[in-house]
Amino acid sequence: MATTDRQATTLALAHALSAAERGLAVIPLSRAKLPALRSPHRDRPDPAHCHGECGRFGHGVYDASTDPARIRELFAAAPWATGYGIACGLPPHHLIGIDLDTKSDTDSSAALRELALRHLFTIPETVVVLTPSGGRHVWLTGPPDVVVPNSAGRLAPGIDIRGAGGYLVGPGSRTDHGVYATAPGTAHLAPAPCPPALLRLLLPPPRAPHPAPPSGEHGRGLVQFVLAAHEGQRNTRLFWAACRAYENGIGPALIAPLVEAALNTGLSEREARATIASAARMTGHRP
Repeated sequence: MATTDRQATTLALAHALSAAERGLAVIPLSRAKLPALRSPHRDRPDPAHCHGECGRFGHGVYDASTDPARIRELFAAAPWATGYGIACGLPPHHLIGIDLDTKSDTDSSAALRELALRHLFTIPETVVVLTPSGGRHVWLTGPPDVVVPNSAGRLAPGIDIRGAGGYLVGPGSRTDHGVYATAPGTAHLAPAPCPPALLRLLLPPPRAPHPAPPSGEHGRGLVQFVLAAHEGQRNTRLFWAACRAYENGIGPALIAPLVEAALNTGLSEREARATIASAARMTGHRP
């Protein structure tokens, strides 16, 4: 292993142990930001749904720990690790990560500000981690009796949520694209409580007992949202609209109008249907 990789692993372990001292459960990550240890069940024809009950490492976020001895064992088993992940949703912090992406044409920071104005909340002073791509991870904490799910683009295009079962790349981690770092002035802060109005937005709405007709105002609004997409936004807007449709019980009925809208923006039918199917899976529905 190259000296630089050994140094990166040593630094990652040091940062991970420091995070654990603050009650944050951690796992080692590879340069690709993935759990560094592969599943011990990967060679089984029917992979076991094991969350670590077998006693071996390689269960992703379910390996996360605040115990220094266990963390050292995890990193010893993954000497190629150059970063660490911080598990979300676990006590005592019940961490929630707001991931503001910069890879799309959508201004995710502006989208979050718009949501804050519309729903009357402010993001408190809290830990903010800067990503190598120019994005930001905003750390918040949730109530112990509330489970915030992971989501991609559900809150708004370009905003992903890391909740229970997810993890955030910890500051000091080195990846293929650079190093994650705490934003100036936030390293000394503790993760702040999530504003109640924002927390309500992060929770999935109750499913409607009966699908609403696609001709409703909400369905028309989602179709218009897709039709207004510019090049570079088409897939993102279609995915977001399809997620909202499935969450509101009108997904199956709105497939045809959404596909037609996507075709009008320049997407192919194959691309449109694949994106809508991804939205169905993300929201827990059968495509």
